[in-house]
This record gives sequence, structure tokens and C-alpha cells, in this order.
Amino acid sequence: MATVAKNEPGALPLAEVLDAYRVMVTSRKVDDKEIQLKQQNLVFFQINGVGHEGFLAAASRHLSAEKDWFFTYYRDRALAIALGMTPYEIFLGSAGAAAGPDSAGRQMPNHFGQKRLHLAGPSSPTGTQCLQAVGFAEAGRYLRAMEKAAERAQAAPDEVVWVSLGDGTTSQGEFWESLNTACNGRLPVLYVIEDNGYAISVPVDAQTPGGSISKLVSGFPGLAVYEVDGCDFAASYRVAGEAVAKVRAGQGPALIHAHVVRPYSHSLSDDERLYKPAAEREREAERDPIRSTATLLRERYGVSAAELERIDAELQAEVNDAAERALRQPQPAPETWADWIYSTAADPTSERFGSRPEATDPAAKTMVDLLNACLRDEMARDERIVVFGEDVADASHEQALAEVKGKGGVFKVTFGLQRRYGARRVFNSPLAEANIVGRAVGMAMRGLKPVVEIQFLDYIWPAYMQIRNELANLRWRSGGQWSAGVVVRVPAGGYLKGGGPYHSQSGEVLFTHIPGLRVVMPANALDANGLLRTAIRCDDPVIFLEHKHLYRQTHNKAPYPGPEYTIPFGKAATVRAGRDLTVITYGATVVRSLQAAKRLADTGGGEVEVIDLRSLAPYDWEAVAASVKKTGRALVIHEDCLSFGYGAEIAARIADELFLDLDAPVRRVAAKDSFVAYAPVLEDVILPQVETILAAMKQLLAF
Repeated sequence: MATVAKNEPGALPLAEVLDAYRVMVTSRKVDDKEIQLKQQNLVFFQINGVGHEGFLAAASRHLSAEKDWFFTYYRDRALAIALGMTPYEIFLGSAGAAAGPDSAGRQMPNHFGQKRLHLAGPSSPTGTQCLQAVGFAEAGRYLRAMEKAAERAQAAPDEVVWVSLGDGTTSQGEFWESLNTACNGRLPVLYVIEDNGYAISVPVDAQTPGGSISKLVSGFPGLAVYEVDGCDFAASYRVAGEAVAKVRAGQGPALIHAHVVRPYSHSLSDDERLYKPAAEREREAERDPIRSTATLLRERYGVSAAELERIDAELQAEVNDAAERALRQPQPAPETWADWIYSTAADPTSERFGSRPEATDPAAKTMVDLLNACLRDEMARDERIVVFGEDVADASHEQALAEVKGKGGVFKVTFGLQRRYGARRVFNSPLAEANIVGRAVGMAMRGLKPVVEIQFLDYIWPAYMQIRNELANLRWRSGGQWSAGVVVRVPAGGYLKGGGPYHSQSGEVLFTHIPGLRVVMPANALDANGLLRTAIRCDDPVIFLEHKHLYRQTHNKAPYPGPEYTIPFGKAATVRAGRDLTVITYGATVVRSLQAAKRLADTGGGEVEVIDLRSLAPYDWEAVAASVKKTGRALVIHEDCLSFGYGAEIAARIADELFLDLDAPVRRVAAKDSFVAYAPVLEDVILPQVETILAAMKQLLAF
């Protein structure tokens, strides 16, 4: 075999091209073998990376699995192989084997997520990885500025954070939100758009104005934009090298628009013949990067056809052997289904989070005061904590702090934190909720502790994709390799007299239904302080619901309990003892239940025990069961709509497990099945009031 025959000056060395070619052929053969196994029902899903191999193999030559980081998508098989993933490991994922290094059988195949190779654990929703990559890059910059050398060593000064996606994904808002932040922060993010012309069956001209994403983003300040034929190995190598070098030099983000092909259908659930004309499919086949790279090796480097055939046969044998070995590996044991849903390292339900308040100042503080104090204490204790969200900083421009008092959140929960800890640790985000949570996920994956604020729960829904499909299941779907202990603080609830439908929402059941999330909602200042401290110190993602109506009430004030005060999750508080009826509630309906119980007792109607759940996921079933067994009657009260609400779960479980202990039906009091109106007279009738709670108590006691 000739070494560099017919090679032009400055061309790539033969060894470099041959190594890349082997990656490309291996990737293709793994795809073909996986398709065969799926057709034989030996694996359960297949989506290919065919046609993308050329660009990925070329770009990989400029990147390192030791210092760079990769947020990939499902067509990046060739990149994963180039970074060090083996066909055997890939087939373990295809077979859903317990030994699968990406997810231990949890995630679908082709979601490459090995921490040892710096492959972040990907999910299936397209585009969500963009914001996480940006947060990950931000965290790298943060780590390099930390005082501890061990922290600084985790981030190379010239690292690149790769994030790849298809042409269709550029229609997602999270892609554009990530570009905003990457460009504003001049972050070392390399965007790779693998444009194969189709998002399943939708062509790029129906997705993108003008049909070119590179033209569309060319006006972004600070973004270097490159366009290349991704089927041309030499051109891809050159362009990727230029883009990577720019990012490594600290000149900000770059975007490569690589035109590739997809000569196979989107997946085995798709048939491209239904929407692609035969002539178009033939043109794609002609641009096959393996074919063109083989031609390059023969014509420019003098590699013989026989040598290429030998490589092909050698790799085919390796792939066949890898598949056979992987198929012999067992799937996860059934009893391991719950592994990695929650952390076992810092379990917030454990007694290690139980402590007594140590007040040194008897002055009573509001919930806002004690939430602020908790954040202040924890930021002093742990440099990894960063606080951001809309309006949470005292002032985005630090120089203004010499002249202004400072904002610190619309409810002042974060007031003074930026002034104390600086804009590196407390800063404002764009007005984009997915941006906040997605970036926080990326930061937490790298070991930071983001405590972020969504200004009103009513506006959290753009972030719901990041919460449900990314934050909550990251540890589980990565087989425990990755985690994101993000705390999402959210002002919630009504009783505002004028809050209306967009400042009064509760919605807690939409979070308690999600495995992997911890959800809490304190009803008083002391609990708010202790529960927030637990949320920050635990390793699970937490939705921390702060009832706006309770922020500055006088009835729930408490002295500052000291910087080590914590409350375990899943531990309810009995806020009123009684023998005749159990009320289970939380949030703003706790005080209303107490008022109703007092009025009932004052008239000799009975003694009601009121349980404040405090923690909604998990909740304290033991406390509920013990009280209901004692009283024989149960009334569940919550602020959100009655139908399909949080209280339905508690009521159903009481009826299911405590039926023989009941002397009356389980009842619920909740809001009307309506939105919360602006007019106070309508708000009063829609939300639970003391009178409606008292009436329900009397009805149950009379049964």
C-alpha cells in the first residue's frame, strides 16, 4: 500500500484519513447490523446515522474525549465511535442490556451518554440539549474561576463544548434561546447542524425561512458561522478545524452548517419512499460519504481496492462478533426498576436532615426574610451555588449598585445576594423560562448547585419540557452516571385579590406526578427556611413552591433558626391536635383550616386535627394514616382545582388502605374547576375559604 502517493501539498496524512475511514465504515456496519437485528426482533428500536459519518469522523480529529464535552443527538454514532465507544457497547444499548454503558437498559439506543468519554446523557426531545450545553460551558468558566485547584482542574482553559442537532431541530425555541446566551456570554460552544434535508418527512425549505440555517443565524453578534459539504471529508476536516480553533482561542461560539445526506429512512418506523422521489434518493446515495472517502483514498492516496475490501471484511467481522456477545448479556433485573430515580448519596428524607432551630435573635421574621437568610447562609457555605432567573439580581450592571438600592427579585427573596456575592454568582437571565432551567441542568451536570427562580408559576410552562423530560429523569436514564440537583424556586398560588388567572395558579399536581422530582410547599417562615436548606443540600432536583400570599403574613413569622437548620422531606407537621376529624392540607389553606377548626371548637362542634404536609413529593403517609386511624374521618384540602387535583391521590389512598378505620366518607375541599378570576368577589367564590372548609367539617362530623 502506498503511503502518500498522489497526495497534494498540505493534504492530510494517510494515517489520519484511514483512521477516520475506519470510524465511518464501523459506524455504517453497526447501523446495518442493528437494522438486521431489529428485523429479527432481537433489538427493539433502531435509528441510524447513515450519511452523517463523513463530517463526524472528520470533525472528531480536532476534538478530545479528555478535555472537550459532547452534547450529541441520535445520529452521532460515528462521533461516539471516534471518541472511543466500541461496537460492543453500542449493541449493549440496542439490546437493552444491564451492562449498557449509556443507561443500563433505561434509555433507547443511540443516545450516547458515557461520562468517561465526556458524552453527556442525552434524551429524545430535540433541541433540549442546546441549553444544557450552554449551561455546561458556563459552569466550565465558573469552575476555572473557583479558589480550589481541584475545581479548576475539572475544566480545561481551551475546552470546547460540542452540541449537535439536525436541521429540523433548528425550529425549536430552545435552540434560539441557547444562541442568545452563548453569544452574549462568548461561551466556548460549537454548534453543529447536521443538515440532511429532512426532519423525518418535512423538508428543510418547509422548516427554515430561505432553506438555510447558516444564512438565518449569520447576523448573530459574536457567532462565527461556517458552511460545508459534510460528505466531503477533506473540506469537513478543514472547516471543523477552523471552527474548533476559533472556539479554543476564546473567541466565542461557532456554528457549522454541515450538508449531509440521509440515504436510509429516518428510522425503522419510517419509510422514506412514501415522501422522497426515487431520483432524490439516488442523488443522496451518490453523495454517500463512505463512497466519496473511499474514492479519495484510492485516487489521492493510492490505497488499493483490495486493501479497502480487507478493511471492510475486518470491520464486519468485529461488528458481527460484538453483536453476538452483546445479545448474550442479560437485561436489567426486574427488581432494579427504581434504581437511580432518586439519589441515595444525599437522601433528603433521611434523619440526617432533621435538626432543631437554634434562634439567637427572638425577632420574628417573615417568610421572605427567612428564605433570603437561607440563601445567604448556603451561598457562604458552598461556593458551587449560583442563583439566577428573571430579575433576581440587584442590578444587571454592577456599577449601578453604587447609586441604586437594588431589585433582588419581584418579591425581594434574593435581595442583597448579588451585592454580597457578586455578579458571578447572582445574575439575571433572559426572560425565557426554558433558558433558565435548561442552563441550570447543564451547570448541575458539571457539579454546580444552581438555585434558580421562575418569577411566577403561571409562566413556568415553557420550561416544563426541561423539567419533565430532562431534569427529573437524568440520573435514571443515564444509569446513575449523571445527575442535576437543581432547585427551582417558584412563587405560586392565589388569594391575592387581583392576581387574576395569570398570577394565581397553583399547579403542584403537574410536578408531583413526575418521578424523580422532590416537591415542597411550606406554609410558614420557619418551614420555608429549613426546607429550602434541605433542598439545596440534597442531590435531587427540587421544585420549591413558595406561596406568594404567605410571603409577608404576620401569622406565620418565626425567628431566624440558625445556618444549619434543616427539615427532612416527607415529614408532615401536626399544627393542631384533635380527636374527631383529620384535615390534610398544605400551603395557604393551612391557616384557613386552622381558623375553621378554631371556630368549630369554639362552638363545641368538635376537635379537628390539622396536618400540614409541607412536602408534597414525597408526602408523609405515616402521619396521615396515624391521624385518620385515631379520628376515623378525613378531609383533604388544597387550593388548586378539585378535579384531578393533588388531594385526589391522598383521598384515594385513605379510602384504599384505611377503609376499615373510617367512620365517614373521605371528603375534599378545593377550588372550583375554574381559572382564578381578577374580581375579588369571583376569586373568593372560586378559591377555598374558611366558610367552605368549616361547612365540610360539620358535614363530615354529622355523618
